[in-house]
Amino acid sequence: MSWQDEYRKKMVTPEEAVQVIKSGDRIAFAYGLEPNDLSLALLARSGELKNIKLYVPAPGRDFPWYEPGWEDTFEVSVGYILPVARKMIEERRADYMVSGLLWAEDPKVREPVDVLLIYLSTPDEHGYCSFGASLWDKKKAIQEARIVLAEVSPDLIRTRGENYIHISEIDYFVEHTPTGNVPGATDILGRQTSGASAVEKAIAEHVGGIVQDGDTFEVGVGGAAEWILQTGVLDTKNDLGVHSENLPRGMASLVMKGVITGRHKTINPGKVVSTACGGGTKAEMDFINSNPVFELYPSSYVLEPRVIGAHDNMVAINSALAIDLTGQIAAESLGSTMVSGTGGQLAFAMGATLSKGGRNITVLRSTAKNGSLSRIVPQLDAGTIVSVPRNLSDVVVTEYGVARLKGKTQRQRAMELISIAHPDFRVELTKEANRLFSP
Repeated sequence: MSWQDEYRKKMVTPEEAVQVIKSGDRIAFAYGLEPNDLSLALLARSGELKNIKLYVPAPGRDFPWYEPGWEDTFEVSVGYILPVARKMIEERRADYMVSGLLWAEDPKVREPVDVLLIYLSTPDEHGYCSFGASLWDKKKAIQEARIVLAEVSPDLIRTRGENYIHISEIDYFVEHTPTGNVPGATDILGRQTSGASAVEKAIAEHVGGIVQDGDTFEVGVGGAAEWILQTGVLDTKNDLGVHSENLPRGMASLVMKGVITGRHKTINPGKVVSTACGGGTKAEMDFINSNPVFELYPSSYVLEPRVIGAHDNMVAINSALAIDLTGQIAAESLGSTMVSGTGGQLAFAMGATLSKGGRNITVLRSTAKNGSLSRIVPQLDAGTIVSVPRNLSDVVVTEYGVARLKGKTQRQRAMELISIAHPDFRVELTKEANRLFSP
């Protein structure tokens, strides 16, 4: 049987595809955008299904199961807290999957999946589908799921690397109904973009002074970090390289401008390596599509600290919600309220620490809530998750400057951080530092 015949044989309607789902099943989505038509068909069966354990790694589409009243049908857990699921998490109607660096690669700790729902490109001339703008752990998820349902669309981009799967590994296909969404209308976290503020521009200027010609770097999504690529502070650099979990908006433009060449990369020279590349403008996504410079690999490779650390002059740039005077970095929660997820921040902090010439940069606004709260605090609030331990904190940047923590005592660290705190809070922070770390 040719692959074309096999593909046609596996093609069904969304309603037919979800008939394989039974009450009590564990249903999982893959990372990236949830397949719309399969999801709607699953929702249509809500009256006849009960106790479905629904795992959504990165909630993007606003489906009804995030609203109250669906608990008898769907028991929801998420892997990253994005806007559509935030209220559900706050109200304790859903649970959060605590993820480690490579724990997902160990089948002993992965809960078995009955049915996996995934979004793929239509097959190429050889019968291979692309995972589009993100790969993550999708190949392994397909291999381990009992049944795989794929919604296919010709609109997904193709990249080099390992961003493909053969149609023989999928159980059923459904054709995607176009929704009219334009690629690049939002950033990688699904937020509408409005431009960098004066604070974010100031932070970017400081970071621009730390990144050097020939560095390999990573930029995390969200917060102040993502704007660094769009403010022009890196435009005068030469021969930068990229090994990054994501490629936020502005990264592909730096390749177009010749700023990013990867010429001095220790690993994969000349290549822009990531496990996801969504969130760019349409022009950027068109540039990435089928471009041999861009290679997507599984998160088990991209987020492996030893791989990251094998790059000389590796610079990790990530955002934080708060940091205490010893250098503990909080990027996931404030108190017991979860607002985000770990992502690759810890992996890149470890990798940059292992790297010869590496630097781990944490960026954050000095204040929150219209200047009423300092993000640099004496101690983190009770229940706050420490995303990066103080042992790995290195360079911290706010709009007021750069604090260098590596090789410093607790008191020295506190004084460094106070020097870049908002002036309105420096006196009180100094009092607290004297109380906590008496000279």
